[in-house]
Amino acid sequence: MARLLRNASLFAPEGFRKGLLGTSSQLCNFSSRGRRKSKSDGSDSNEENMSKKGLALQQALDQITTSFGKGSIMWLGRSASPKQVPVVSTGSFALDIALGIGGLPKGRVVEIYGPEASGKTTLALHVIAEAQKQGGYCVFVDAEHALDPALAEAIGVKTENLLLSQPDCGEQALSLVDTLIRSGSVDVVVVDSVAALVPKGELDGEMGDAHMAMQARLMSQALRKLSHSLSLSQTILIFINQVRSKISTFGGFGGPTEVTCGGNALKF
Repeated sequence: MARLLRNASLFAPEGFRKGLLGTSSQLCNFSSRGRRKSKSDGSDSNEENMSKKGLALQQALDQITTSFGKGSIMWLGRSASPKQVPVVSTGSFALDIALGIGGLPKGRVVEIYGPEASGKTTLALHVIAEAQKQGGYCVFVDAEHALDPALAEAIGVKTENLLLSQPDCGEQALSLVDTLIRSGSVDVVVVDSVAALVPKGELDGEMGDAHMAMQARLMSQALRKLSHSLSLSQTILIFINQVRSKISTFGGFGGPTEVTCGGNALKF
């Protein structure tokens, strides 16, 4: 069309040429205005949809806050909580470096397991000593009834500021742990050990009775209750555990030959 207009303008009078050029420029202006108008209409509709979504989301957040309380849901990057989890040193510089964050994270469950005489209780006592240096309160749940106060003092634990409990059964031990964590006043709780947390049903039964997975069910139920309390109180809960030989694998290819006590709940 542009070629036809150009050829026609060569033989047309000057006024007619101006009319043709004016008509073509008007067509271009109309088309450009149409494009701009369609783009503006699309952006306006997108902004309107986004405003409707934002309003609906805010209404949902207000309803959740009213039903479950303030802090039940929040924006991740806008919260006032620290982005880095606070830690307590293990007392070993090499181990702190190996962990990658400088120690054991607060508000978490930590499992220390290994064979006999491998230093599990010693490591837990070092963590207690480091927490006491920061002015924190610590609890040692001695389910094995084998804590040596002289060893604890030699490591650096202030035994006069250490709470000690020697419970009768697993339910009692985990119940008092739950009470202490919910108080929000303790920094470290050590349970020594998971293997010694004997369920009350097993204590009341006869010697030799079979109690299938009773301890695993106890640990699974306790950890479900403790997880939320730990995140609120910023308490480190340390479980010391033992290993047992897994006879069912017969040393097979790729299968684990050793397992920990108390089921798989601690692994999660």
